Amino acid sequence: MKKVKIGVIGAGSISEMHFNGYEKNPYAEIFAVCDVNEERAKEKAGLYKATKHYSDYRELLLDKEIDAVSICTWNHSHAEISIAALKAGKHVLVEKPLTTSVEKALEIEKAVKESGKLLQVGFVRRYASNTKILKSFIDAGDLGSIYYAKASCLRRLGNPGGWFSDKSRSGGGPLIDIGVHVIDLCWYLMGRPKVKSITGNTYRKLGNRSHIQNLSFYQAADYDSSKNDVEDMTNALVRFENGASLFVDVSFTLHAKKDETQVKLYGDKGGAEIEPELHIVSEKHNTILNVTPQVDYLTFNFTQAFQSEIDHFIECITENKETISPVQDGVEIMKILCGIYESSEKGMEVTFS
Repeated sequence: MKKVKIGVIGAGSISEMHFNGYEKNPYAEIFAVCDVNEERAKEKAGLYKATKHYSDYRELLLDKEIDAVSICTWNHSHAEISIAALKAGKHVLVEKPLTTSVEKALEIEKAVKESGKLLQVGFVRRYASNTKILKSFIDAGDLGSIYYAKASCLRRLGNPGGWFSDKSRSGGGPLIDIGVHVIDLCWYLMGRPKVKSITGNTYRKLGNRSHIQNLSFYQAADYDSSKNDVEDMTNALVRFENGASLFVDVSFTLHAKKDETQVKLYGDKGGAEIEPELHIVSEKHNTILNVTPQVDYLTFNFTQAFQSEIDHFIECITENKETISPVQDGVEIMKILCGIYESSEKGMEVTFS
């Protein structure tokens, strides 16, 4: 089988997971690397034995040999590059979030339809083994109808700074960076219901807390403690047309005892926790049971999930399959994210028709 030739656009930290995933896939070839920092592009091309490197993504897209691209750039550039890639006849794997506005998301969706090419949104938690296991239970009806989900992703000290804290490039703070993951995970497992209304709150109370000592945290490559115009934390209640609801809270920084990630779902026949570990709650013989599956990964395994995501992308290309994270889902998640920001800004519930 002819290998799928890949161009990776954006050679920052998240690109490592894409490079490693393609390198380990027998049907993929890392053919080109692009980054605005040409030295970094050249370095990554050498490290992963890519044939070409570029500093302008437009030049990469002119290369007829490239079949598909991974877009690992700043959030605000996702739409522009995705649309250009689709028009150039390339398949696209774009990192989450799909973009920074509903309007741009709809433009990408239109480009996908017109091009006939595949676009896969990087909702990596869908590809984790614990997600796949729980989804098989849900699809079999073991939890019944899921009517409530609750997700928390709280960092006590975790503003990465750099472009993550620059709203013009990121589109927002913890909600659009880490909240998108747990919101999508719940929404996906709930059956992807249509959103009806949203009440959201965002807070800027603590800043990036760069004065804190004796506790290390991840810093972006372009970290600058003097720049930060994104929210510290967000909470929201999302109501869906089918009557189900989702509560979420996320933070970059918070006066909390420890970092915390929790994702829970409740149905009329059973419940489940998927983070911090996969557990299922059920009833049998008039007795409530706590069920712990015997599996390799009870919690989210970053490396495994990314490899599965890359493998799925290549499989969809080579076998002409539909992706499990299509552009339409990216649009719906953007509606939720933007709805939360809008609700907070207006100080009122926002509704969708």
